[in-house]
Amino acid sequence: MSTDLLTLAQGAALNLAVALVIVRGIYYPRTPNRNHIFAFLAFNTVIYFVLGLLTSVELSVGVGFGLFAIFSVLRYRTEETPIREMTYLFVLIALPVMNAVLIRTDSLPQLLFANGTVVAVLFVLEQGWGFRFQGTSRVIYERIELIQPERREELLADLRARTGLPVTRVEVGEINFLRDTAELTLFYDQPQRAAAERRPDQARELAAQPHPALER
Repeated sequence: MSTDLLTLAQGAALNLAVALVIVRGIYYPRTPNRNHIFAFLAFNTVIYFVLGLLTSVELSVGVGFGLFAIFSVLRYRTEETPIREMTYLFVLIALPVMNAVLIRTDSLPQLLFANGTVVAVLFVLEQGWGFRFQGTSRVIYERIELIQPERREELLADLRARTGLPVTRVEVGEINFLRDTAELTLFYDQPQRAAAERRPDQARELAAQPHPALER
């Protein structure tokens, strides 16, 4: 087996192992979406071999940035994808670019450090350690007399009692005097675990729909 082929195989094994740790160990427990997992691993593997088979390091980096540009354009021409999934996709696109370049320089410590740091950062972010997350929900509210600024504390107390959410602040949107209703956006602190486990599509659905407890 030639040295180039051995280097390519070693890099591919390391790249795939790190990608599996990210996808299976970090992403999958929160969002077991088959389509996204397929795309993540397929992109990661193919991009590594495309860049790994190029003979020039400078050319590999150039192609890598070109792929970023292509996928950035595709991002705006396809159906909406949650920002979390797009972040994972870009991470798993950048990973083979980095690995394909570093594996040729015999910089094993740098290679392991870079991959380990990426995995560690993603893991910490998914766990939500050291962060407080805020949820939002839009509601149609009928006690329109409470939206006056001087009665804000009464409004917050009523919303907390009726929704069961720890509402911290409220923004008043459209006011309908014919129906005596107002559209409110509620902001509330989410428990750390619930915030980490909330799926992006569920969060958007909650924010887009009025709360049934407050509908007239």
